[in-house]
Amino acid sequence: MENRNSFAAFAEACRYLPGGVNSPVRAFGGVDVQPVFIAGARGSKIFDLDGHEYIDYVGSWGPMILGHAHPAVLAAIHKATDQGTSFGAPTPAETALAARIVGAVPSIEKLRLVCSGTEAVMTAIRLARAATGRDGIIKMAGCYHGHSDSLLVQAGSGVAEAEDAAAAGPISTRVPTALTASPSVASCPGVPEALARLTLVVPYNDAGAVQAVLDKHAGQIAAVLVEPVAANMGVVPPEPGYLETLRRLCDQHGVLLIFDEVITGFRVAYGGAQELYGVRADLTCLGKIAGGGLPLAVCGGRAAIMDLLAPLGRVYQAGTLSGNPLATAAAIATLDILAEGRVYRELESSAANLAAGLAEAAADAGVRLTINRVGSLLSGFFTGRPVRNFDDVRSTDVPAFKRFFAEMLRRGIYVAPSAYEAMFVSLAHTKQDIDRTLSAARASFRLVMTP
Repeated sequence: MENRNSFAAFAEACRYLPGGVNSPVRAFGGVDVQPVFIAGARGSKIFDLDGHEYIDYVGSWGPMILGHAHPAVLAAIHKATDQGTSFGAPTPAETALAARIVGAVPSIEKLRLVCSGTEAVMTAIRLARAATGRDGIIKMAGCYHGHSDSLLVQAGSGVAEAEDAAAAGPISTRVPTALTASPSVASCPGVPEALARLTLVVPYNDAGAVQAVLDKHAGQIAAVLVEPVAANMGVVPPEPGYLETLRRLCDQHGVLLIFDEVITGFRVAYGGAQELYGVRADLTCLGKIAGGGLPLAVCGGRAAIMDLLAPLGRVYQAGTLSGNPLATAAAIATLDILAEGRVYRELESSAANLAAGLAEAAADAGVRLTINRVGSLLSGFFTGRPVRNFDDVRSTDVPAFKRFFAEMLRRGIYVAPSAYEAMFVSLAHTKQDIDRTLSAARASFRLVMTP
C-alpha cells in the first residue's frame, strides 16, 4: 500500500507540531508505523490523502456513533452556522441540550457544559474537594481521565503504591515539607510532587484496595474517580458487584463517587453505564458522543453539588467556548437519534457479530485472543487469559497486536493504533462492513504469529 502523500504530510507536520501531531496517539508510535493522514470520512469509512478507503473502528475515538457526516447532524450544524459560530453569551440550545442529558442520566440534576473531557473531570474533582473539604483522590490504574495535573499519576499495582505515596505525611497537607518522590509512584514531568501525592492509585476491579485506602486515610479522601467500564486500557468491564461496592464505600466514608463516562456515556446505553449497571454516581463526566463529535463535554450531578459552581457558589469554572452553538446543535441532533428505541438493539447486534467473528477467526488461526465487550465497545487482547485490570493488559502480547494492526490497515481496516484502546462500532457499520472486516482479520491472524 502506497502512502506517499501521508508520509509527506507527516514530515511537513513534524516541522511545526511536536511529534507531527496534536494528540500523541495519532503519531502511531504504539504500532511502529507512520500515521495515515485523513482527507475525509462518510458513514463507516474514512479516506486518506493517498485515496485509500478504510472501514473505521476508531470513530474519532468514540463520538461518531451514528457514523461520519450523518445528514441530520450536518444539517443541524449548517443551520446553526448560519446564525453565527460563537457568541460568548447564553443560548436556548444550551438549555435544550442540558434538558436532554438530565432526562437521560438520572443521577444528573444539573450540569455545566465545557469543551473537553479533561475539563469535565477537572471540574468534577474541584467540586468534590469543595463539597467535602478534603483533598485526596482515588483513581484506578490504567484509567485515563484527561491530562490535568491531578490525574497524570502512575503506579505499579496494589494498595502499597497508594500508601507509599502518602508516606511522607497526611495527604491533606497541601504543601508537604519535603518534595521527595515516592519510589513506586511517578507523576508526569511538569506535575509537582506535592500535587501528585494527593492522588492515590489502586487497581481497577479491586474494591478491597479502595476500602483499604479509605480506611487508612479516613476523612482525607474527597472522591473515588472511576471509568465504570474501563475503556482507555482497552475495554475492561467491571466485575459483578464492583461498582455497587464502590457506591457503598463512598456512602460509608462521606466520599463522592465520580463516574468518568466520557466514553461510555450514550455508548453502552442511552443512560450510559449508570443505566446499564444500575449504579448512580454523585458526579458524572460526559464527552465525545454527548458533543455530537464536536468539542463539548459535561460535568453534571446532584443539584446541591453543582450549585457550588460560580455564579451561584464560590467554586470557579469558566470557558469562552463552553456551550458553543455549533457543538450544541450537533449534540442535540445526535441525542435525538439515539433516543430512538431501535438504535441500541442494532448496535448490540453488529458488535456481537463482530466479536464472535473475531474470536472464531483467531481460534481458527491458532491465535490466543481474549475479547472484552460491553455493547458497541470492544477490545481484542492477544492473550489466552482473562483481562480484568491494567496488570493483565500489560501482560498481553503487544508485538502480536502491532503485526495485526499493520496487516489490518493494509487490508483497509482502521482500528486504534494502540494495544490499549477500544474498537467502536457505529450505526453506519453494515453487515457487509462486518463481513469484510472478518475476512481481513482471518488473513491477518494467519500472519500475526510470524515475527
